[in-house]
Parts: sequence; C-alpha cells; structure tokens
Amino acid sequence: MDCLVCHEQSGKYKKFPTACGHPAYEEKNFGGKVFEPVDLNAVAKTVGKPGLQNCGVCHFFGGGGGGVKHGDLDSSLLSADRDLDVHMSKEGANHTCTACHTTINHQMAGRYYTEKAPLEHSMAMPEDYGNRISCESCHGSTPHETMTILDDHTAKVSCQACHIPRYARGGISTLMWWDWSTAGKFTEDCKPIVEKNENGRPTYHTMKGDMTWAENVVPTYAWYNGGMEYVTIKDTLPKDGSVEINRPLGSYDDPESRIFPFKYYEGRQIYDAGANRLVYSKLFGPKGSGAYWSDYDWQRSVEIGMAESGEEFSGQIGFIDTAMYWPITHMVAPKEDSLQCAACHARDGRLASLPGFYLPGRDRVSWIDTVGWSLFVLSIIGVMIHGLLRVVFRMARSKKQ
Repeated sequence: MDCLVCHEQSGKYKKFPTACGHPAYEEKNFGGKVFEPVDLNAVAKTVGKPGLQNCGVCHFFGGGGGGVKHGDLDSSLLSADRDLDVHMSKEGANHTCTACHTTINHQMAGRYYTEKAPLEHSMAMPEDYGNRISCESCHGSTPHETMTILDDHTAKVSCQACHIPRYARGGISTLMWWDWSTAGKFTEDCKPIVEKNENGRPTYHTMKGDMTWAENVVPTYAWYNGGMEYVTIKDTLPKDGSVEINRPLGSYDDPESRIFPFKYYEGRQIYDAGANRLVYSKLFGPKGSGAYWSDYDWQRSVEIGMAESGEEFSGQIGFIDTAMYWPITHMVAPKEDSLQCAACHARDGRLASLPGFYLPGRDRVSWIDTVGWSLFVLSIIGVMIHGLLRVVFRMARSKKQ
C-alpha cells in the first residue's frame, strides 16, 4: 500500500504481482499479461480524493478475482444503477466509499476485524463527525415515514436485513464453494486443467480445485452484535469434521445484537490431521521450492509453510470442511424492493432456522393454538345458539299474538 493506490485518478497505477508492492518500472510479463512501465510523474499529477475505483481495485477483487470473497462488493458497483445500490449509483446518492468509511488521521472507519463493529442507534452529524459506518449515522433509528410500526423492528433487526434482499445482483457471480482437496489434476499430457461455466467463471482449476458460483443469492441470517469470534492456527478444531473459521457473536438476549445478513462461504481446505489444527501452506514460488503451485505436493507445501511460520506440524495432513461468514452491507436496494413482512413472518420464511426467539407467523405453541381454536369454535357455537334462541322466542311471541 502507498499513497498513490488510494489517491491517483489515472487508473494506470498498477502493482506488479511479485514485486512486493512496487509497480513495473520496465515492461514485464506475468501470468500471460504484459505490465507496462508506470509513468510515476504523470500518475502523481492526478491525485485527488479516493473514488470507487481506488477502493474497488483491491476490495472488488479480494481472493484473486471479482466477487471471490465478498458477495456485496464487485466491479458492478462502478456503474451501479439505483436498483443495484441506492447509495453508489449516480441516480441515487452518488456516494463514494469514503462517504461512510470516514477517516481520522488516515485511519479508515471499518468493521468486524480489529474492533467491534459500531451498531449504535444514533445520528453522526454534522458531516465531519468521525464515524458514519452504521446506517443510523445518517438515517437515525426511526427512518420510516410511513408504516411507522417498522421502526419497532430496528431494536432487533438491522437495516441491511430488510434492505439488501439478495447479494451478487450486479451480473457478477460470487464464489460460494471452494474445494482445495481436488486441486492438482492434469491432462494425460501433463497440462493444467481449467474448466469454466457459461459465464466464464472457473468451475475447476488445477491450481485451486473445484469451485461453485452463484448470483442473486439470499443471505444467511444470524444474530450479530458487531463482534466476531475467529478460529486461529493455535486453536484445536472440533472433531465433527467441519469448522466455522469465524462466527458472528450475539443472541436474541443480547441487547446489542440484531439480525444481520451474511454470505455463508463454504469450502474444503488442508489441515494438520494429527494435531487437528489449521496450517500454513506455501503456495507461490519457483519450481523445486516446495510451493504447491509449482510442485503440487501438499505434504511438502505444508511442511515448508509451517516451518517458515515457526509453527509445529505433526506431519499428518488431511482436508476439512470449513465455512466463513462475510457480512453483507452493500448493494442496498431501493425501498420499494425491500423485504415484505411475509418474507420472514412465515413458517418457511428467511428466518426459519434462526434460533432463540418467538417470531409471529413462524412459530407456534401447540397448547396456545388448541386453546385459541377451542375458544373460536365455542364462540361460533355460542353465536349459533344465541341466534337459534332468538328465532325460537320470536316465533313463540308471534303465536301468542
């Protein structure tokens, strides 16, 4: 990272992949691409406030390609219409990333990783106030001008849960499953195998294994108080054969928690089967270095990775199913496209598996249902008896007259 990454506006400042942060100072080839030398004087003369392109050049392509990590951040946001994102589209608020990700002394306001994400129900005004990273910073905790009953939800439901009905909506799919255990296959003449789907996305790659992509994905929902719990390389993994690398913290009983949408990103990766821990593996390097992408030997790759990191390794490798939660907070849809009540308040709705609380329309208590229906039936019977008695007494009075 350097100043030009965030501030140059020419679009011509590119890092060379293996130059430890330096651009190409002379013409170079890498991965079948030609990297032209960068005119640093010309680039420096274009500096300005960071725009979508500056932030997106990294965050839209995290994990090695567009939409690999994030489900709500990809290059479709560079030309987003209002239906895709009401904040970033030119027809909408026309915001850049720094409208919300404000800075104090060049420290970017972010979420989730080094400290607890802010979920305050308070306004952050005036405009130059430090932290505007939560929706309430601009919209407050009672944003609904009509149907004010919706404001009763804001204590337990995040804005994102209703206003981002699906992610990966801009025509760019996001990676949902990545199986490293199948990597390393070659053709009979020892050529790498690359298979792609109809959208040009790799479904198998010799270097990376099998992959599954998706668009217009319904989020996974969880209680979230802004904190995350992580599994590190020091932690012993559970013995049930799978592990969540990170987990959002929170519950219904936690007053700071709200229902939040996530991309649930699954895969299968290598681990220390003897010590039952995650491992470091060496992927990149010249042939003969033990790097997996050169020698395709997982055992050697892990041995070197663990040795260089100073971590102990039992010598036994295996593959384990893993999953990660990636918070969804971009691609905010117009209010007319937000979720309707029945999306959640239903037996098979979006919150069908979210535990810890009673949700009208989803949950039922059998004895209450029995009592309720019994009272309903008795009421009907009472009305019928009352009506019948009125008819009988009226007929009796008529005969007397």
